[in-house]
Amino acid sequence: MKHIASKDNALFKMLFRIENSVRERREQGKTILDGVHLLDACISAGVKPELVVARESSRDAPEIRPFLQDGNVASMSDSLFDRISPVKNPTGILALISIPLREPLEQPEFCVFLDEIRDPGNMGAILRSAAAAGATDAFLSKGCADPWSPKVLRAGMGAHFSIRVHADSELAGLVRNFHGNAIALSLDADISLFDLDLKGRVGFVIGNEGAGISREILSVAGIRARIPMPGRIESLNAAQAASVCFFERVRQMA
Repeated sequence: MKHIASKDNALFKMLFRIENSVRERREQGKTILDGVHLLDACISAGVKPELVVARESSRDAPEIRPFLQDGNVASMSDSLFDRISPVKNPTGILALISIPLREPLEQPEFCVFLDEIRDPGNMGAILRSAAAAGATDAFLSKGCADPWSPKVLRAGMGAHFSIRVHADSELAGLVRNFHGNAIALSLDADISLFDLDLKGRVGFVIGNEGAGISREILSVAGIRARIPMPGRIESLNAAQAASVCFFERVRQMA
C-alpha cells in the first residue's frame, strides 16, 4: 500500500483540486466520496472506485479494512487527509470515482426537473427523497448546484447511485416534450396537489429556493399545483416541498 505524507505529492494535489473545484471535477469527470456509507453505496451500485485512500490512523479500523483489500489503495497522513476530507470529523476513508454518466430513460415513468436549485443541502435532500420514492431520473438546469460536490453527496446519502442524475439539462425542452403530467409547484396555483391523479407518468418541477420556477418553464409545464398550507407560513423549503410531492405519489400508488 502506497503512503502519502507530503503536500507536494502529485496524488494529494490532484485529490485536493477535485475536492475543492467544480471546474476540476467537470474537466476530470471525477469526484471524491467521503465515508463508509457513500463508498458502500457506490460499490453496491457496481461503480468501482479508481482509488481508495485511508487516513493513516484509521486504516486498521474494522469498518474500513474491508475496502483496502483490493484495487488501487493508499494511506495518507492524518494531517493531509483532513485537508481533503470535507467533514470536521472524518470517518477515515475517501474514494476517487469517475462520475457516472448514464443516459436518461427515453420516457421515465417518474422523474423530477430541478430549476436552479442552488443550495447543496436542498439538492442532496431532493435527490435522496426522489430516489427513495422510486424516481428514475433527475434533470438539473444549468443554474443548479453541482450534484457531485461534497456537500450534495453527503446530503444525498448514496442517492446518486440509485437515480440517474443529469446535470446542465435544457429543462424547458425536456418539460415541454415530457410524455406525461409535468407538474410545476406554484404558490399561486388553483389546483391542490392532493386533488391530482399522480398514478400515471409524472414529472415534478421544483423551483429555486427564493425565486421559484422560471416563467419559461412554468409556461411549458402542463399542470400547476400548490401544496395546501393552512398554517401561517408562506412556503416550504424546496426539499420539503419536493418530498411532499414524491410521497403523495407513493401514497396514491400503494
